[in-house]
Amino acid sequence: MRSDDYPYVIHKDVKYSGLTLIDVNALAGSVTDPWYHQTLLRVNDCVVRFAVVQGEFHWHHHEAEDEFFYVISGELHIDLDDRTVSLRPNHGYMVPHGVRHRTRAPERTAMLMIAGSGVEPTGDKANASDV
Repeated sequence: MRSDDYPYVIHKDVKYSGLTLIDVNALAGSVTDPWYHQTLLRVNDCVVRFAVVQGEFHWHHHEAEDEFFYVISGELHIDLDDRTVSLRPNHGYMVPHGVRHRTRAPERTAMLMIAGSGVEPTGDKANASDV
């Protein structure tokens, strides 16, 4: 998915099934886009997404789903309305549903995200509070 509104590469198709070894380092090494998401697999009613990012994502929220971020390499900042949380390798952070946020990576950063399978990676329909 790439559009004028969102200059990110986002693949929501499930890349792997169960009982499959996933080499995250090899996958990270193959990414050439500055902002890339790939849904790796489904676990019950959740999805595990992999991303390699650099730069800023837009402000957004998820109305009904929480979102967990886990940094593999690099550095990720999660901006909230009242603070910024900085994650380094092996750090994780959960943003509860309804909380406006954006992510920023000052350097190439690889991470995993876990959320309900219905989560739209770009956030729920934007409203005035997300701009």
